[in-house]
Amino acid sequence: WRYRLLKFFLNDSLIMNLRNTGFLTILLVILLTSSQSGGCRNESAGKKQITAEEVLPSDSTCIFDGKTLDGWEITNFGTQGPVDVSGGKIYLGMGDGCTGITYRKSFPEINYEVTLEAMRVEGNDFFCGMTFPVGKVPCTLIVGGWGGTVVGLSSIDGKDASENETTRYMKFDSDRWYKIKLRVTEEKIEAWIDDELIVNFTIDGKRLSIRPEVELSKPFGIASWQTTAALRNIRVRRITEE
Repeated sequence: WRYRLLKFFLNDSLIMNLRNTGFLTILLVILLTSSQSGGCRNESAGKKQITAEEVLPSDSTCIFDGKTLDGWEITNFGTQGPVDVSGGKIYLGMGDGCTGITYRKSFPEINYEVTLEAMRVEGNDFFCGMTFPVGKVPCTLIVGGWGGTVVGLSSIDGKDASENETTRYMKFDSDRWYKIKLRVTEEKIEAWIDDELIVNFTIDGKRLSIRPEVELSKPFGIASWQTTAALRNIRVRRITEE
């Protein structure tokens, strides 16, 4: 077995020279020690650990417990990929269209804030399509749509996130968490990504609606489009108008 191990690293002539000079045993010890310690380092590096800072403490605003889909259902778009919960995260697997989850417990219609973190794991389209109520009317915040860069509201006066006054283009990296906050009041819809205000929309008689693809996300749901996404730390809190 020692000879087979050395052949993995060295040629035959060098092995014979080492045997004759007495360094064979020493070299075997060095190779075994290096191989074992290197293997441990690689195994640790390949596993991403979730720290206490990444998963926030649970409180009354949490609507995802980090362990199950309690209160949620997998949205039956018919084109969806697999949905799993693991390590404090919800994974929306890549499908042929939308993959998502819909919240089935009580949810406010107006004067509230939603916060969550979302990540694009694989794919090139939106990794967070958040459908939400504005009173009795639905709307959707798109993050990373239309080829991966479009941010905005769908829809305003029949125009989706790629063609209305909220349209914005941003670069999103895969395997990176983005903090998203949505604020809905009677007068405005506002949204932030990593504390940067990216939607500042005054409703003022404008007609809000959603695209047919996310109809099943009402009243509140989150979906991705032909993209694997991860979600965590989903919270909602009611606010009082100032």
